[in-house]
Formats: sequence, structure tokens, C-alpha cells
Amino acid sequence: MNEPIQLLYLGAAAPDLGTSAYGPFVLHPVATLEALSEALGQQSSDAIVLQGDAPLAALAAWGALSRAVLDAAVVVVAPEPDAAEAMRLLRLGVQDVLPSREATAESLARTVRLAVERKRVERIARKAYATDLATGLPNHAQLMEHMTHLLALREREPAAMALLAVRLEGLGATEARLGAEAANVLRRKAAVRLRSGLRASDVVASVGSDTFAVLLAWIDDEAAADGVAAKLGTALRRPFSVAGQELTLGISVGIGQYPSHGKDADGLLRRALAQASGAAAVGASVHGLRSSGHRDPAANDD
Repeated sequence: MNEPIQLLYLGAAAPDLGTSAYGPFVLHPVATLEALSEALGQQSSDAIVLQGDAPLAALAAWGALSRAVLDAAVVVVAPEPDAAEAMRLLRLGVQDVLPSREATAESLARTVRLAVERKRVERIARKAYATDLATGLPNHAQLMEHMTHLLALREREPAAMALLAVRLEGLGATEARLGAEAANVLRRKAAVRLRSGLRASDVVASVGSDTFAVLLAWIDDEAAADGVAAKLGTALRRPFSVAGQELTLGISVGIGQYPSHGKDADGLLRRALAQASGAAAVGASVHGLRSSGHRDPAANDD
């Protein structure tokens, strides 16, 4: 049986989709765009249906649209959708625009199901070309795409965010001493430790053979990024067990703050990378390999 589709529905009267062969659906009705914006931050959804008399231009200008289309399949139902406005919504990430006269319960169920499946295929395809295969993390291309969407949202909903560049020193020494696979295991373990020290909303990406980027999408103020950088540095300076050896890494962190350091993805990343590259690594013991008396049990365990 298919997993139920979690559907946020904005409209006067929610349709009965309970008997559709394209389901099952779990409907979560909301009354206004403001309520929908709040719901986006409180629950994950597979699809969103926007049905009403609001002009398509108003939906295109809706501040939370860029956030909505990131993970959910968005379908718009409008009385007489103008072709140009409909195409604009599609370019903004909406999956389909359906005329009201065609939006019977069964037609809507079919449209939503197909939109969800397209979104899933799109997500798989994006992951296939935008993943660092050694760590399973997003790579530079996916990070830039995600940041671009988020920065567009920030223009409409101002809030602080930060991008950290975390440079590892000691991978080369590990490779020279223990081989390339040991260095790869050490890098993967560092990635796991980074990811485990962050919130689910934060993004860790691989942007180089010895560098990771950490996107802090939601922070209270700029000082919060310094605290996260210190926390991650402390975690990464703890020894790693690899191939029966305890290895330590030197860590340097650079920070690009939005909006004080820039408002574009490339500029923030360049600043963070430059700062990380120019800073002295802290905690390095790149030549000090100590036997731990046992083999490493798994590549991604701490």
C-alpha cells in the first residue's frame, strides 16, 4: 500500500479524496496564506493545494512560496488561470496550475499524485548529480542551489543566517602514513560528526577534499554562528579511531554572515572559504598517530 500523501489544503471547502485510487491522502486544511506559512514551519508535507480566488500574481508574490516548493509538490487551482501567470508560477517551482472547472475531486487527486511523483523523481535526480559520493553529503552544486532558494526567501522574510567553511588539516598526513582509504574513512567520520552536531534544518555539504560547508539556515543573531563554530571545532578536535589508530585533525573555521557579509551565495561562500584558508588550524596533531589496539569497526562510526 502507498504511504499516505500529507496534503496541506488552502481553500473554501476541502474535497473528499478518501475514495480516490490515487490516494490515500491525509488532508490538513488551512484557512489563509498566513496560516499556511505557519504550517510550513511546523510540519512536513508531500503536497500543497492552493485553491481560491486570489490572483496568480499574488500567489507568485507570496513570501513563503520559495520555501513551500523546496520539498512539497505545489498545485494551484484558479478560476481562469492566465497562461503567462501560470507559466510564471511553474518557473517558480509550482508543479501544476489547474482551472477550477476541471478540479473535480478525482481530477484533483490525480493531479496531486502525479505532482508528488514528479517531485520525488526530481529530488532523486537532483541528489544523483549533486552528491559527494565519498560522504553522501550534498556537494557544491546542491549547496548553491539550496542557498539561492533560501536567500530569495530571506529577501521576503528577513532573518539572520550564516555559512561556515570548516577546513580539516591532517588528511594528507593520514594518507601518507596509512593510505588513501584510511584518509577517506577519516574524512567520512568527520562528516558524520559534523552532521550529528547540528539541527535537522542545517545543511552540511562537501565543497572540497578537505573542506565542508555548514549552512545555518535559521539563527537568532550573528553571535549564534560563532557559538556553533566553536562547538563544531571542539567536536572535530576529539580523536578519531581509524584502522587501529587514533587520529586527530586540525580545524579552521571561516564564517560568512547574512546580511552583514553579503547577500549572494557565491560571495558568502568565498568569504567563509577565504577566512578558513587564512586561519591557522587549531588542534592539529597531524603526525601523532597513536595505536588504540583494535581495528576500526565501521567507516561511519565514531
